[in-house]
Amino acid sequence: MDLYEYQARDLFEQHGVPVLRGIVADTPEQAEAAATELGGGVVVVKAQVKTGGRGKAGGVKLAKSPAEAKDAADAILGLDIKGHTVQRVMVAEGAAIKEEYYFSVLLDRANRSYLAMCSFEGGMEIEQLAEERPEALAKVEVDPAVGIDAAKAEEIVRTAKFPEELVAKVAPVIEKLYGVFTAEDATLVEVNPLVLTEGGDIIALDGKISLDENADFRQSGHAALEDKAAADPLEAKAKESDLNYVKLDGQVGIIGNGAGLVMSTLDVVAYAGENHGGVKPANFLDIGGGASAEVMAAGLDVILHDKDVKSVFVNVFGGITACDAVANGIVKALEILGSEASKPLVVRLDGNNVEEGRAILANAAHPLVTVVDTMDEAADKAAELAAA
Repeated sequence: MDLYEYQARDLFEQHGVPVLRGIVADTPEQAEAAATELGGGVVVVKAQVKTGGRGKAGGVKLAKSPAEAKDAADAILGLDIKGHTVQRVMVAEGAAIKEEYYFSVLLDRANRSYLAMCSFEGGMEIEQLAEERPEALAKVEVDPAVGIDAAKAEEIVRTAKFPEELVAKVAPVIEKLYGVFTAEDATLVEVNPLVLTEGGDIIALDGKISLDENADFRQSGHAALEDKAAADPLEAKAKESDLNYVKLDGQVGIIGNGAGLVMSTLDVVAYAGENHGGVKPANFLDIGGGASAEVMAAGLDVILHDKDVKSVFVNVFGGITACDAVANGIVKALEILGSEASKPLVVRLDGNNVEEGRAILANAAHPLVTVVDTMDEAADKAAELAAA
């Protein structure tokens, strides 16, 4: 789960990372009041969207008075920044910046480790810096068993070629940022820029945090950080039923058990769709190891409420949950949904008790259900029905 900047700032503050005061505003009037509360001097009004490039898009404005802060918020609210509509701004204290740096720590899946990245040159897009001047971006592997202690933090700063007189200032902040990373079960903590002020302070001026939702069971406070209003309603509905669902832009709804099988199903449907007017998968939905009637009904309920879906492909490999149990689940799910189940289903079963499962579906003779033996044939049939 990606956080807004103001949420990242709050977590930084909780963990002792130096930040400037900031107040969230939903209206120009609230922005004006926030600027007044911050002292009435120079503030920065910043769009709160989960994407980069805010400055170039006009989403960050300097204001020298509460009245200017109101005007800035009025100009920013409602902006479209890379497909994200600005519905909220943060009014933050201004800072006399002397230098800008960059720091991030992230989960390095390729190397099954953590990776710290640090640069003496911050404030610009890190991708641009990495491409144009890769030598300016230090990359230091971090052993998860050891982490970033004082010595490791100093190593990172020195590897990034900071002047020696800054090492003692920057390293403790990096150590605290790593504390945010581990304590909050994050997959990314990024500060761009990390600044040195004219007064000699190191401050995290902007922050980005991505949290690992798999750790929600031990992070009770993370639920409050979720932006339910901005979430896709179908994805929110699936999450309520603990379903692993991602909305796509196609016409064939997909239900499968196991991420690998579902990914393969997306591929075969996309390939089959080329012969049926470019039909594509409408979603990723993994019902996991269980395919009870309730789980199947919840999955179908989500997919059938997607107005773009024209057909549904149920692709299940029976293992611990055998195919006859899956078939009974499908039949009962259709009974539960009743008239809400109005789109054709193509079902492909394989694995444990496959013949029994197919027989159950055949005996049910539901008018919406077509049973197909192979995955390729089922994908073609689902694409054909979606294109009809």
